[in-house]
Amino acid sequence: MKKLLLGAVMALGMMSASAQTKIGYINTDELMSIMPEAAKINSELNEYQTTLQQQGLTLQKEAETKRDQFFKDSATFSNSKKEIIREELVKLYTRLQNYEQEMQEKAQQYAQTKIAPLKTKALDAIKTVAKEKGYTYVIDEASSSLLVMPPGDDLLPAVKTKLGIKDPAPAPGGTRPAGGN
Repeated sequence: MKKLLLGAVMALGMMSASAQTKIGYINTDELMSIMPEAAKINSELNEYQTTLQQQGLTLQKEAETKRDQFFKDSATFSNSKKEIIREELVKLYTRLQNYEQEMQEKAQQYAQTKIAPLKTKALDAIKTVAKEKGYTYVIDEASSSLLVMPPGDDLLPAVKTKLGIKDPAPAPGGTRPAGGN
């Protein structure tokens, strides 16, 4: 994929006679891992994950304690009280089962909020260096995507016309279709 993308960029550069094309590459993952903020972010992420795991253990302990208490005392409970406690236990164990996925989602969201400013800072620095050094294109080795490129024309309208694809007609009066609120 990298070679195909690099080949396409090089072909574009060769076809452009009026401008000199200079191509660079960088591994953004490596860059971000060596940035000074990375150690602090990793520490915060580890602390957050540890806290989530501790909450999971607390939830598990609570479920086990309530279960054990139910087994111990259930002989003295009425049928209706047994049913209520069973329902509570089922809800607690269902929550416990779902907690693993919830924990992963929370950790991922937290990581994204912590890493986003670092990514922005890295990309801004890459763009600045590319501009200062005269690079027309910069390819990210980590994802094989273009990070810096000159503005271009959107070819979608021309290609749609060539293929005879028409845009859908807008709804009359700008209203939504029937059934929408």
